[in-house]
Amino acid sequence: MKKFFLSPLAIALAAVTAAPTLAEQRLETVTVIGDSESISTLPGSAHLVDADELAEFEYVDINRMMRSVPGVYILEEDGYGLRPNIGIRGAQGGRSAKISLMEDGVLVAPAPYSAPEAYYFPSAGRMDAIEVLKGPAALQYGPFTVGGAVNMLSTPIPTSSQGMVQLEAGEYGETRLHAHYGTSTENTGWLLETQQQYADGFREIDHADSADIAKEDYLLKGRLQSDADATFRQQLDIKLQYSEEESGMSYLGLTDADFNDDPNRRYGISALDEMQNRHSTVQLNHSIELSDSFTLHTQAYYNKFKRDWFKVSEGELIDAVNTGGAVDGVIDPQAVLDGTEDYTFGIKHNNREYEAKGLQISADWRFNTGAIAHELTFGLRQHQDEVDRYQPVEIYNQIDGQLVFDSVELPSASNNRVEEAEATSFFIYDDIKLNEKLTLTAVLRYEDIETEQQRYNDADRTEKGSYRSNQVDEWLPGLGVVYQANEQWSLLAGVHRGFAPPGAGAADGQGPELSTNYEWGARFDNGSVSAELIAFYSDYENAVQNCSVAVECPNGADSGTYQLGEAEIKGLEATFGSEWVLANGWTLPVRATYTFTDAEITEDSDDGGLVAGDNLEYLPENVFAVSAGLDSGAAWRLNLTAAYQDEMCVNTSCNQGNTDRFDYTESLWVVDAAAHYDFSADLTGYLKVDNLFDEQVIISRSPDGARANRPRTAALGMKYTF
Repeated sequence: MKKFFLSPLAIALAAVTAAPTLAEQRLETVTVIGDSESISTLPGSAHLVDADELAEFEYVDINRMMRSVPGVYILEEDGYGLRPNIGIRGAQGGRSAKISLMEDGVLVAPAPYSAPEAYYFPSAGRMDAIEVLKGPAALQYGPFTVGGAVNMLSTPIPTSSQGMVQLEAGEYGETRLHAHYGTSTENTGWLLETQQQYADGFREIDHADSADIAKEDYLLKGRLQSDADATFRQQLDIKLQYSEEESGMSYLGLTDADFNDDPNRRYGISALDEMQNRHSTVQLNHSIELSDSFTLHTQAYYNKFKRDWFKVSEGELIDAVNTGGAVDGVIDPQAVLDGTEDYTFGIKHNNREYEAKGLQISADWRFNTGAIAHELTFGLRQHQDEVDRYQPVEIYNQIDGQLVFDSVELPSASNNRVEEAEATSFFIYDDIKLNEKLTLTAVLRYEDIETEQQRYNDADRTEKGSYRSNQVDEWLPGLGVVYQANEQWSLLAGVHRGFAPPGAGAADGQGPELSTNYEWGARFDNGSVSAELIAFYSDYENAVQNCSVAVECPNGADSGTYQLGEAEIKGLEATFGSEWVLANGWTLPVRATYTFTDAEITEDSDDGGLVAGDNLEYLPENVFAVSAGLDSGAAWRLNLTAAYQDEMCVNTSCNQGNTDRFDYTESLWVVDAAAHYDFSADLTGYLKVDNLFDEQVIISRSPDGARANRPRTAALGMKYTF
């Protein structure tokens, strides 16, 4: 891979860019929560990771940003958060395929209906805030309403001329540039931003170099708005985004013995593995206030993503070494992994092109019916997406530890196909204030989805192969209630219909994932201490898994869908936050979150592949995070965070008594630290250390072998605002 250098555009941006405190202008960064004060009135669990919280640790990894959010599970993979696996309340986290993943209110997965696995993820380091919404309120955002919605907010256009330049350098060759500049007048505004990241990588490849990373991301926003005294106030925003990535990432992990010797080793057989991708977005937002109580919003969007992940799939070698088994045609599987036995194998171009486009229209209407106040929101979305797979395989010979090209095999029908989806959805959301203490929320969503898949038997696509299509439609109701017992205590409860579309690989008549989700709990806030305790229960009448190479289905399939059948997921979420004032103006803020989850299959599947009592894979029972800070009130700030995650089953039957250690990951405690010093009001320096105590364990065994979390990594940075 080429070394990554700052481009001329990046240097120009660095010379003129940035952002101190930005005004609360949010029309071009569409929120689902709004602000932290709005959470107390929502009919369900919600969490806001705001700009101040993100700045405490200067994270660029979405996994670290979100691991303190209750009800959220993270499955780390590459150590940098390039392709995260995020699950919510038991909804499976593989490629974040079971959550409504959005940026500025628009679905951001490359093809959320036809191929929902999020192989693209926005650059988390350029985000201004992250919103997580669960419960009945998540029905507004769909299509995935089983777990919830995650909305990332990009940097907003400032209300005056403001800019920021942030430079960072650290271990393993890590460098980072984040810069933006924008300005506004009464009628116009704009913002230009870049986030650029490079790293040599912490995994050393046998007979080769380390697995390096290079990612560039550019963003341009523009705004036109009417005069403040216009009869009908209007605002039009345009957002243009482009990113590209080259990263030496692999699906190949390690045998347990090799992991114990060196968790950051990578076999030479994977030396050519590399992800290359490009992503672009065009988004238009228009809002018009037709009256003091009625506002109409329109969003049009177009996302395009192209990627080629050139990677091996040799997990059978690792399985053979772990279990003492054999591989056909191989004398010694360990010798093949070590590069001392010659071997012929294929590296597939996991090449896909995605396209997603849509139009969303919604309206906010405030009105009264007698003494009852209503805040009514309703909307319609028309969406289309497509994924085109053409995936040839290159044959290589491993000779004396070196990889020598041999030939190319054209793709089979399963790797030469086009999948499409067309979806129409509608929702109506009424926040009904019955009196000063009691608020009722009624939600109704409708999804109508048509999918099709066409396979081809030849490279030129003149001979059509198998074809399948499917159609699903569902009405999804929800009801929530919030009771404000007094100024400090509020009670909440909710029930809603969970839904996840089956994807374009589904056969005719195959239904979506459906569940009935309940939650109830209490919130407390007296100004100095805040706390929340929420219980949740999800009754799945039809759990569905999207099969992928990253997370295979129980039947071994790596494409299409698999019916898991009936299941139950129940759990508890708890949060606590406070800030103590110490002597001489020092303060000590503390935050803690905890999630308990219990999940299992409750009825045998139709094909007998799953039986009642089987667990759901990669779902930890206990997740805990605590953060504490020490703020001088002047120049110094120090923050520490500790996060714990239980061991996880890597398949659906590891609680049936016939399992071994290869069926589990390992539990992990990770501590991160960051210290900031303000040299002036405009210039701040910081030192951050991720994984302070250098704890590395097996955090995943999928798809091919054991892999470790990121080792201890220190970085120094400077941030200048103007």
